[in-house]
Amino acid sequence: MTIPPAVTTARALVADLVTRGVQDVVLAPGSRSAPLAYAFAEAADAGRLTLHVRIDERAAGFLALGLSKGAEGAPVAVVTTSGTAVANLHPAVLEANHTGLPLILLTADRPHELRGTGASQTTDQVGIFGSAVRFAADIPASAGFPTPSNAAAPSNAPAGSGASPSGEPGGEPGAEAAPELRDLRHIAGRAVSAALGLRSGHPGPVHLNLAFRDPLAPSAPLPGLPADTAQEDYPRPDPPLVVPAALQHFASPALPGDPERTVVVAGDGAGPEARRLAEAQGWPLFAEPSSGATGGPNAIAAYRVLLGSDDLAGSVEQVVVFGRPTLSRPVQRLLGRPSVTVTVVAPGAGPWPDAARNAAVVVPGLAPVCFEAAAAERSPFLERWQAAGAQAARVLDEVTCDEAVLGGPTALSVARAVAAVLGPEDLLVVGSSNPVRDLELVLGLDGPGPAVLANRGLAGIDGTVSTAVGIALSAARRGLRTRALLGDLTFLHDVGGLLRGPDEPPVDLEIVVVNDEGGSIFATLEHGALAATGDAASATFERVFGTPHGSNLAQLCAGYGVDHQLVKDVPTLRHALQAPSHGVQVIEVRVPRADRLAESRDLARRVIEAATASR
Repeated sequence: MTIPPAVTTARALVADLVTRGVQDVVLAPGSRSAPLAYAFAEAADAGRLTLHVRIDERAAGFLALGLSKGAEGAPVAVVTTSGTAVANLHPAVLEANHTGLPLILLTADRPHELRGTGASQTTDQVGIFGSAVRFAADIPASAGFPTPSNAAAPSNAPAGSGASPSGEPGGEPGAEAAPELRDLRHIAGRAVSAALGLRSGHPGPVHLNLAFRDPLAPSAPLPGLPADTAQEDYPRPDPPLVVPAALQHFASPALPGDPERTVVVAGDGAGPEARRLAEAQGWPLFAEPSSGATGGPNAIAAYRVLLGSDDLAGSVEQVVVFGRPTLSRPVQRLLGRPSVTVTVVAPGAGPWPDAARNAAVVVPGLAPVCFEAAAAERSPFLERWQAAGAQAARVLDEVTCDEAVLGGPTALSVARAVAAVLGPEDLLVVGSSNPVRDLELVLGLDGPGPAVLANRGLAGIDGTVSTAVGIALSAARRGLRTRALLGDLTFLHDVGGLLRGPDEPPVDLEIVVVNDEGGSIFATLEHGALAATGDAASATFERVFGTPHGSNLAQLCAGYGVDHQLVKDVPTLRHALQAPSHGVQVIEVRVPRADRLAESRDLARRVIEAATASR
């Protein structure tokens, strides 16, 4: 059994930081930073350091600063995932810079091949803190390195840490250790020295930006596993043909792939052109909620689940992409298939979305003739996808109808109730993580639904309450009513967004908070599957990914002078959303989290079985 290079790298770094005097680390949960989360949790369980977990990266940064100040300048590490999570450290970094406190900022990042491709939660993190840090390094994703065959990991350091064969935690790596391990330890040493101001006499924050390549989690609980790793093959794709923006449009409606087996993918901000193209050409439409292209006869319900069928996914030979699709891994896998021809429509001069690095053609737009009806009859390919989508919708109706949730609401049933109540004259702001994915599955089951807006640029959960307030203020000028659908962590992350001074313009906004007491999104990823392997893995998952908070939302809202209502069933939720509202109101719906992984897998199985049986 092997440990992925990302996990091995993180364990080696953690062991080295411990030997250099790091005793406290503050961790904010995230997926790309998972290798560090596992490594720090392991070190904390072994008594090597103290782990502090905070949901809000801004709070995490200031907690680390306070820990360092209270310890009279001891180095404290703080860990974030990629994207906006990194930017949220900036206020604490500035404070540490001006007060001379040694913070070690460990920010996870995508590997180099995903940077600049539009991959979810990927931005330019190199040098993000500018002159506020004493030292900064961008560390590339590791290919992995072996532990010397004649040496077991010492009991006081994580396995694979690069400790010496003698067991001395600070010793040199064995002869078989790869050079990148020595490089990593050298950079860590420079960073800690700069943070402490050992040469300059000017301590302060330092920044290590750590790229991690999938897989991000061990295949089994860490204790007792060997530290050998396997080299993964990442072939370099051929560069895409980029059509200059000056051409503006295709000269003809001909696309490079097979028009009989083409689908349209509409990511965030795609706009109505994506739907128009799909309907004109008779192609299936895979539209994210915030695409602006949802609905219509060609929209395929639960398309991301249906892509789990090799038969259905394998039938696609061409994809035309609008907007930035970042919501689902199945769509990214489809876009990365070597057998699929990908055309990206990317107006403007910015980078085009191509996280799979498989685009054949990139154009700023399509010729007007492409949007003219091309076929009078539906193709068998479209009919097949429509039939599969209809079966998926039937299954979704069965699991989210009122009769199915008599024992209490589920996250999916809440999303459906919100979408069903709201119409075209309403705006819905949806939070990242599970709410937007739940909405994607149920949007359209009960009609066209509302216009959906979301912060999908980096897909972070931060600032969503404030974003919703701003949207509500603007929408009111157009006579539109705004609601928001958020998870509990997203709400808590920006609960300060509820604060408004008495002289500020009034705002009407209803916020539906789906409270499952933690981060259920991680249960649906590989971390949830690992957590099911045993009690120790489950405890680690709950601590660093599930992050239960125990917050009383009613009391929080009362502190901000905001109305709060706890609803216990779906009919009451619908009634609350249909009633007149004034000011900011929070509607809390409590749903279970424990069975999220099993429910997700069961739903996928039922959808694919129903779609297969319908052929």
